[in-house]
Amino acid sequence: MKIQETVQVAFDSLRANKLRSSLTVLGIVIGIFSIISVSTVISMLQNTVETGLSFLGSNTFQVQKFPAIQMGRISDKIWNRKNITIDQYYKLRDSLREAQYVSAELYQLGVRVKSQWYTTNPNILIQGLTPESFQTLQLSVESGRAINQSDLDHSNHVCILGADLVKKLFKRVDPINQEIRVNNLRLKVIGVFAERGQIFGQSRDNFIAAPITVIQNQFGKRMRSLNINVMAYGPQSYNATLDSTIGILRAIRKVPVGDENDFEILTSDSVMAQINDITKYVRLGSIVIALIALVAAGIGIMNIMLVSVTERTREIGIRKAIGAKRRDILFQFLIEAITLCQFGGIIGIVLGWAAGTWAGTMLKSAPIIPVDLVITGIGLCVLVGVVFGTSPAYKAARMDPIEALRYE
Repeated sequence: MKIQETVQVAFDSLRANKLRSSLTVLGIVIGIFSIISVSTVISMLQNTVETGLSFLGSNTFQVQKFPAIQMGRISDKIWNRKNITIDQYYKLRDSLREAQYVSAELYQLGVRVKSQWYTTNPNILIQGLTPESFQTLQLSVESGRAINQSDLDHSNHVCILGADLVKKLFKRVDPINQEIRVNNLRLKVIGVFAERGQIFGQSRDNFIAAPITVIQNQFGKRMRSLNINVMAYGPQSYNATLDSTIGILRAIRKVPVGDENDFEILTSDSVMAQINDITKYVRLGSIVIALIALVAAGIGIMNIMLVSVTERTREIGIRKAIGAKRRDILFQFLIEAITLCQFGGIIGIVLGWAAGTWAGTMLKSAPIIPVDLVITGIGLCVLVGVVFGTSPAYKAARMDPIEALRYE
């Protein structure tokens, strides 16, 4: 028989036993659904995290006091680490010859910003920067100018606004050279950042940047630790720059030989490795559930195919009597088993992707289509069909045509 005719016979068999077929493919649906849905959510989150990590420029890593991701309670040893200070930043910048740019940054969340006309809610992020931060953090000034070394040295009260703040504070006025107030701090607007978009549903343009010395003077030097960003000249020198940074910073911070670093190195790879460590158990659980469901579905498919072989014994005898060979009968029933699995697999893929996309959207992640997982799901369905359909198909192929024609 031609493949098209064989598939048509398979669908006719499924339609003739709708309830039995539906219950049989349910296990396939559950198995594929669990893999696709969980993997889609995880892939969406990973994609969003990777997008968020793009705040670091190319060939750039960050030095910070605490780990980027900390599961459970922070140990006393980590909690008692010394702050990274502005003096340490200057020493590292002046000593690190392998780096193209070395910058420092400091954050304060929850400030209120006022202009002559409007006032924001107290949910604005103010960021203290050095001149090199515009390269290491890929910050682009759309109008006006960036922060320079003179602003840093003289603690000039100047600032650059994110695009969202411009829309809130200066709806019909050019913000350049206007004055704003951040809590009790007066700042002159010297520039406007280009829009950066959203991550996890939150805008990245709802912030203000000022010289790091101004932020330290306003919010206190002793209680806050800086982040240091280091940009290598290229991928070839990245590892050498990383090693030099660790060595120089250990010397600056007087870390004893043999002791662990009292600071953390944040790279895109290290964060993604931590994310993968967190999500791998969720993914593993979904795979275990899927395998159990697929094995149960496979047993059900084997059962329904054995029943189908028995019910169609005379049909098999007639086909053999008019010239069908063993391989034709074997192929026919294998195609039916695979078709049954693929029918359930397609339903599971569609439902799993829809559920995973919905869950990921609730977490403010951009939807994606996990093509590799879809191909894997289809491959699993074919495998289940072949493994559990072979025995019934082999039984049908070995039937004696005379005995089959006598079957009542």
